[in-house]
Amino acid sequence: MAYAVQQNDRLIGEIIDLTHDGSGVAKIDGYPLFIPGALPGETVEFKVTKTLKKYGFAKLLNIVEPSEDRVEPPCPVFPECGGCQIQHLSYEGQLERKRKMVRDVMDRIAKLPDVPVHPVKGMEHPWRYRNKSQIPFAERDGKVVAGFFRRGTHTIMDTETCLIQSTEADVVMRTIKHSLHELGIKAYDEQKDKGFLRHVVIRKGKATGETMVVLVTRNRKFKKKDEVVELIRSVVPDVTSIVQNVNDRKTNVIMGDETVSLYGPPVITDKIGGVTFEISARSFYQINPDQTEVLYSQALDYANLSGNETVIDAYCGIGTISLFLAKQAKEVYGVEIVPQAIEDAKRNAEVNGFTNTRFEAGAAEDVIPRWYKEGKRFDVLVVDPPRKGCDEHLLRTILEYRPKRLVYVSCNPATLARDLRILEDGGYKTKEVQPVDMFPQSSHVEAVTWLELR
Repeated sequence: MAYAVQQNDRLIGEIIDLTHDGSGVAKIDGYPLFIPGALPGETVEFKVTKTLKKYGFAKLLNIVEPSEDRVEPPCPVFPECGGCQIQHLSYEGQLERKRKMVRDVMDRIAKLPDVPVHPVKGMEHPWRYRNKSQIPFAERDGKVVAGFFRRGTHTIMDTETCLIQSTEADVVMRTIKHSLHELGIKAYDEQKDKGFLRHVVIRKGKATGETMVVLVTRNRKFKKKDEVVELIRSVVPDVTSIVQNVNDRKTNVIMGDETVSLYGPPVITDKIGGVTFEISARSFYQINPDQTEVLYSQALDYANLSGNETVIDAYCGIGTISLFLAKQAKEVYGVEIVPQAIEDAKRNAEVNGFTNTRFEAGAAEDVIPRWYKEGKRFDVLVVDPPRKGCDEHLLRTILEYRPKRLVYVSCNPATLARDLRILEDGGYKTKEVQPVDMFPQSSHVEAVTWLELR
């Protein structure tokens, strides 16, 4: 008879896998237990904390036999912080686990065991890569705290540094945190919906060095704005833009609808692959610019453009992939459901002098059929959907109009695999998959996939 795992049991087991959120997986008589902090190949002692019908959770107590890939995490708040999940795994180990994650879903969900999944393209220096930091502020026991949320909670851990964000972000976070009371400014109290400063967002153009500081406040009236602007400029002399964003709603959403410039222009610029982008306080822009160039160059490679193709970029955002494609395509049509993103895309095309792009706001599954009805024909379709994958209506649209080549840029291997199965059954052949590490020290992986119409 199989052993029935009970809460509070202390057990020893071997870790056989890693979940999408970086927890180790052990099986006791076939019953999976998820153990944060444990790594594949390790034998560990753990205490069962929660049992459900099909799986349970446990707390790591002791590492009996460590993995060869285990390293000492350099961050003082790992693993309490929810920002990184696998700092305790060597970078070579991280890349191998991420490749395995993609390989597993290709086999199990997409049913494509013969499709090549290449080694993950990683970073030479996998630290300090984030060009955007969003730091919550709060009052606790009469003291200002700022940092990052404790894993699985909405409790801020008071921190002084983050090893995956820019050094400028660290300096701004510490300076404002230690100066708020002196300036007579209250940090936001989420429970009481009181106070003034909610978040500080720091954005940096990697190629240009331009830096923007966004002060997210509960109301517009900003009594000490001149003093705060001078304070930020004194510690980050290269800051080019300081703006106030007003969010008066009781919500977990960081930004509000109103943005006011306090110093400098309302945008900063950055360059990726020779293309210039204007970035406002609320613009969507990839977090890791070095790897974004790797990711989009791979998409461009799989698109295999000769200069005569007309291309659709579905989920085009502010036009980042579209403008990469426009360098080598005859025409690029971008579609995105967020109207502000489309305005940003049009402006970015204008800034770079592209005249072979057209952007339209709307749902891809609605706009693309209309383009076909207007007589347009497309050779290549590029999709870069959110984590939930492609909308099923868009997949049906693709299978109806059948562009000869697809490039699928994915931030979620599981939904990528699900969608590939649908596209394969509809007449496409998956040629190969190239994973790219956009978020070192985290368990996330992106992948670019090349498909051809059979």
